[in-house]
Amino acid sequence: MKVAVGGPLKVAFRPWVEGLENIPAEGPAILASNHLSFSDSFFLPAVLDRKVTFIAKAEYFTTPGVKGRLTAAFFKGVGQLPVDRSGARGAGEAAIRSGIDVLERGELFGIYPEGTRSPDGRLYRGKPGGLARVALATGAPVIPVAMIDTEKIQPPGKVVPKLMRPGIRIGKPLDFGRYQGMEHDRFVLRAVTDEVMYEIMQLSGQEYVDIYATAAKRQIAEAAKAEKEAEKAAKAALAKADQDQADKDRADKDRADKDQADKNQADKDRSES
Repeated sequence: MKVAVGGPLKVAFRPWVEGLENIPAEGPAILASNHLSFSDSFFLPAVLDRKVTFIAKAEYFTTPGVKGRLTAAFFKGVGQLPVDRSGARGAGEAAIRSGIDVLERGELFGIYPEGTRSPDGRLYRGKPGGLARVALATGAPVIPVAMIDTEKIQPPGKVVPKLMRPGIRIGKPLDFGRYQGMEHDRFVLRAVTDEVMYEIMQLSGQEYVDIYATAAKRQIAEAAKAEKEAEKAAKAALAKADQDQADKDRADKDRADKDQADKNQADKDRSES
């Protein structure tokens, strides 16, 4: 896959990279990245010599049809791990277990602490469960990664990517050995996650928003729905106003026609008398 996909990707888009020396030549490590685009999971592995294993939603592996089979084949080919997200707690535990298994094999594990793609290019609060628990359970170093401009190459909903150079900044490894054995302390999990997110923010230069990206997406969707409903209501009010005016104009015309007819009849009656 690195030859078939990674090679052409690097030739076509020419991604620039800073901090490659921070990726260990061997041994386990966690790559914690911001998430701007679907293409993030292509560009990051493409610029590394080592394989990176991300977890992916199970729908990528179970969608029916030709497109679904091709998608499943691709994700299996790049070594992605399916996780069923239908149950929030079960999905989280499955993701954590998958990450621990990857690291125990001495490999690189990639994770997006925000949990989903940024809806507007800003950096959102990291979810404390997966990243911190995997890091503390394994002792693996966490390497912060910043994807740059990938949202401009392939925004959400866009199938054909725009040809431009993305960037990747790789920070220095973070050691959380001081918290070893405290992976069930929610305050420690929050502290570890926030430290990683701060490093990602420093690398990416993104504006930080202290809410979860899922909540932001919900707010954006609700705002879009409210705007659509308001626009619909405004159009309905305008249509009603136009109809009321038309009805008034018609009534005025009918009244004027009747008055004219009555006047004509009165004139006729006077002339005959």
